[in-house]
This record gives sequence, structure tokens and C-alpha cells, in this order.
Amino acid sequence: MPALLLVGTQMRMGGAQRVLLTLARWFHERGYKVTVAFFYDKDGLHQKWQEEAPFPIINLGGWSNDSSVRKYFTLLGGMCRLYLLMRREKISAVLTFTHHANLLGIPISWLSGVPVRVASHRGRIYGFPHWQKWLHSQMINLGMAKCLLAISEDVRKEAIREGVKQERVIVIHNGVEMPFLDQGSRSRIRKELNVPDGALMLLSTGRLAPEKGHSILLQAMPGVLERNIRVVFVFAGEGPLRPELEKMARKLGVDSQVRFLGLRQDVLELAHAADLFVMPSISEGLGQALLEAMSVGTPVLASNVGGIPELITDGVTGRLVRPSDPGALADAISDLLGNEIERRRLGMAGKQYIAENFTLDKMCQKYARLLLGEGAGTEGTGNP
Repeated sequence: MPALLLVGTQMRMGGAQRVLLTLARWFHERGYKVTVAFFYDKDGLHQKWQEEAPFPIINLGGWSNDSSVRKYFTLLGGMCRLYLLMRREKISAVLTFTHHANLLGIPISWLSGVPVRVASHRGRIYGFPHWQKWLHSQMINLGMAKCLLAISEDVRKEAIREGVKQERVIVIHNGVEMPFLDQGSRSRIRKELNVPDGALMLLSTGRLAPEKGHSILLQAMPGVLERNIRVVFVFAGEGPLRPELEKMARKLGVDSQVRFLGLRQDVLELAHAADLFVMPSISEGLGQALLEAMSVGTPVLASNVGGIPELITDGVTGRLVRPSDPGALADAISDLLGNEIERRRLGMAGKQYIAENFTLDKMCQKYARLLLGEGAGTEGTGNP
């Protein structure tokens, strides 16, 4: 049986990490020998993840926040441990997640003789140095990886703009398991979050970072509340902007209507409890949280950026709005919160669209064909 290794950069609650762990579980349940490795444990999740996973999750200990030269020796140590892991486990296929994991994991797997090496691109990385971007593109173009996997057509175009040859990029959209959640979980979550009876709950999940556009949503809130809509705004996620966002909520006078939850493991339950899910991103590869919200039938409103229009047809499976426009966002939120019939229609249509096109099983079968040659299918540009 082939031995598969999935390599990520950091352990944290993000969309790429959820996809990585879900993919690993899918392969494990079908009898494959699968190992997951991360270069460092950013959010102290290693023990919890390992307790929940039936496959090994390795913390390579390859990074520290030390400002001295010692951090590079730490990185070198992590790279050596990854090399030894590949040799010891006789890995036959490697999939790396994100640019940094690609830059570290693909050359190491090439040196260790792993037959199949696949890199992935999951969206634009802000502040990524130009020389690293050039090095990343050259690594893919020279064939050190079998191909670069993009999670949307928009991300594929971004990779080509970065310098990757178009014939070296394929697309496999993310997928999600279609869950069943009862009304009990909805009531429990709303009670926990102190959502008053008769009030509406708006949810936005994701890392609290500039590209996710949470400040735009906060700026839209006064425009929603002045329409006398009873609404509680819920943010699930952690990140560097949290103090700034909390300060902004107080300055705007909406802090009593806002809940900052921090990291949560129950994203699906939160989405099920919400009356509307909003993704106000400025940049987005595809939007794993958007997939998850749609899969439980929650109506969605998102910025018209990146790969999001590949999930949402405006007015059909959700609503799209101009990015970085608080006024337009406030109008769209108010329209949907004021129209329960339209929310129900969009939620049902979005759920059906995900069930037909973006299931976990479809995604994983494409990965299996790419990494292990399983089943029928042709690889190349576009979907394999």
C-alpha cells in the first residue's frame, strides 16, 4: 500500500489546515498509510489534533520566533527531521500545502527520492517576498514537482501571473462533507452566544487578518442597525487584527451587538445556528468556510473576489457584493435579513449546489488519481 505524506507549514485553525486533515482522514479510512507533518505548532494544537486523529501528526519543530540567527538552525533541524521521516516511512507520494510548505517540502522530497511530489496553491499570500515567489515558480517549472495544484480557476490564474507555466497548473476545487445537524444544536449555540429571542444572527468566520475584510463588515454594522434590525454579529476566528477590531467595534458603538469568539472547533454548528453567513474578504482563494456554511443550508453573502464567484452565482446560490464597500455590504445584509423567504431560498439552492459539485468524496477522488493513479481520469490544465 502506498505511503502518503501531507505537509503543512503551521498548525492553526485555518481553511487549508482543515482541508489537509480532512483529506488525510479520507485516505486513512480507505486503508492508505498516511502521515501528516507541520513545520511548527503555531496555536498549540498538536496534542488535541493527535488525540482526535487516527493517523500520526508530526510537529517538526522547524520554526521559532527567536529574532536571532538561531531560528534558521531551528528551521534546518525541522527540514532534517522531514527528510528522515520520508526516508524512514518510505513515502511514495507527497502533497504540500501553501507556498512555504512547497518551498521546503518539495525539494526535500525530491532529495529523499519520493516518486510523486505535488505542490499546491491556495490563494495569494500577502507580503510574500518577490525572490521567494520567483524561486517557487522556478521550482514548479523545472519539474521538481509533478504539478502545482490550484484550488480554483482564479488561483490558477494567480499562479500563472506569479510565473508558473500554465501547463504546470491544474485545478481541484475544495470539497466538504455534507453534514446533518438538528435544531437542538442551533438552539444550544444561540443560547450560548446570548442571541436574544427574535434577533437574527450573522456569522463571519476566518482568521482575523487584513485580507479577510472583517473591518469592512464592522464598518457596515451601523448601517444595518440603523434600519432597526435586531441582529447579533458573530466573529469566529483569531488573528493579529483582533485587538484593532475590538477597538473599532467600541468606537463605532456596536460592541454590544458583536461577539468575538476566538478559535472554535464547531464551525459547522455555528453556521447552522446563523441566519446569514458573510464573507467580506478582500482576497480569497476559494473560501472553505463559505463551502461549509453552504453545506448546512445557511444563506451566504460574500465579496465578488478570487474564487468566490466559482461557488456563488449572484441571486441564485447566494449573494455577491463589491469588495471593500461598507455601504454596499450594509445594503445587501439589510435586504437579506429583512427577507426570510429569500434567505431560505438561497440557503436551499446553495446547499444543493454544494451537494452536486463540491462534495468531499469528489475532491478526494481527484486527489487520489493525482497522487496515486487511482481510478480513471486525465490530468492536465483544468480539472483532473
